[in-house]
Amino acid sequence: MRFLVRDRLLSIGDDYWIEDDRGNKVFLVDGKAMRVRDTFELKDTRGRVLVDIHQKMFALRDTMVIEREGEPLATVRRKRLSLLRNHYRVTLVDGTVLDVSGKIMDREFAVEYDGELLAVVSRRWLHVRETYGLDVVRDDADPALLIAVTVCVIHLAEKEREDD
Repeated sequence: MRFLVRDRLLSIGDDYWIEDDRGNKVFLVDGKAMRVRDTFELKDTRGRVLVDIHQKMFALRDTMVIEREGEPLATVRRKRLSLLRNHYRVTLVDGTVLDVSGKIMDREFAVEYDGELLAVVSRRWLHVRETYGLDVVRDDADPALLIAVTVCVIHLAEKEREDD
């Protein structure tokens, strides 16, 4: 399952659609401006909130939290003790750990579980400027979760770059 994301709109307060590979609108990322912490909502085409994404307050490192129906689903943070700045760890509430690594700022990275590829983010297969693709490789993977992870990782990497 392949999704297209318009990259230039990825900021707090901006809303943008994620389309499937046929150009159909599938998900809306709703950036919530004027909040104390960075907040996004991922909605379906009917406006129903699928996941909430927000910055964790009072964390030692920048951390994003993904919630579904008010319940924590995952936390996303840069991996400690990694020589690569572009390596993030996603910890699901059930203890499952996903690794995200690659060139985050170039939108060329992968999401893996236990060495198995779940999704690939890339600009390589697209000819539209400022757009990247998210290819969900496994049929049993949760596309909303993987999109939320992608939004979090890019947001954290951009925030880290701004702080440097």
